Amino acid sequence: MLVKLFVGNLPWSVGDAELEELFSPHGDVQSARVINDRDTGRSRGFGFVEIDVENVADVIRATDGQDVDGRPLRVNEAEDRNRGGGGGGGRGGFGRDRY
Repeated sequence: MLVKLFVGNLPWSVGDAELEELFSPHGDVQSARVINDRDTGRSRGFGFVEIDVENVADVIRATDGQDVDGRPLRVNEAEDRNRGGGGGGGRGGFGRDRY
């Protein structure tokens, strides 16, 4: 089963290849991507892994809390971007046109 995992608390030194290496012992990694800041290009400290596994709970149990360069990884199943919370919209505050 192909699942997408959120991996947080990544050290700044971890790139896409290192992220893939961390998860490859647990299944067939389809993609591994560390998210970088748009302006600075630096890692934002989290990423996503798409991995083909038999049991996602086993992978999460094996990797969540794993120490990488002194930082414990936080791993859980990624939530679909389209799910949940309402979006923005509307104008807040006091605009000139209110008076």
